[in-house]
Amino acid sequence: MKLAEGIAALGLALPSGTADKLAAYLALLAKWNKVYNLTSIRDPEEMITHHLLDSLAVLPILQKSALAGRQFALADVGSGAGLPGLVLAIACPDWKLTSVEAVEKKAAFQRQAKIELELANVSIHCGRVEALQEKFDAVISRAFASLAGFAEHAGHLSDCLWAMKGGYPADEIAALPAGWRVVASHELHVPGLVAERCLLQLERN
Repeated sequence: MKLAEGIAALGLALPSGTADKLAAYLALLAKWNKVYNLTSIRDPEEMITHHLLDSLAVLPILQKSALAGRQFALADVGSGAGLPGLVLAIACPDWKLTSVEAVEKKAAFQRQAKIELELANVSIHCGRVEALQEKFDAVISRAFASLAGFAEHAGHLSDCLWAMKGGYPADEIAALPAGWRVVASHELHVPGLVAERCLLQLERN
């Protein structure tokens, strides 16, 4: 799956130069991955589907919830190598993206990506999410924790949480702490990826 084909399949209209910047991000990730083992996926085509397109698949849904007329502030918790956060920041330069990652080597990669790709809309917080006291319009997580853990550790940042999951996690939903509920579940179709994906929207009761 080529990146341009995947973007077209998702029906995304991205700003001029976005695909080139996403490709530059992926090249930087592949380079760092040889030394720092940031991701277990090493095949370039797999990185396009499993990382870039998987991250971009949530964009149409998030764009509908982004508040028109002002900058949308989004935090990505447990962002690893910047997924989906840096990918969304590249695709939406008018958003304000805060990436939260506790592992220094992963945060260091993100800082380098911010410099090389000139991502002025990105802030990187290296540390535990509990230490962050800002407020955001929404918080997203791709592989941070269970839904209960996500709500408990990141719920102070926003009343709206977005959780990227594989199959529909009925057991995790049943274990949500008091005060939180799933208000929407969106099935995701990632071009070139034969696997279940969904995006859950959590809100406070």
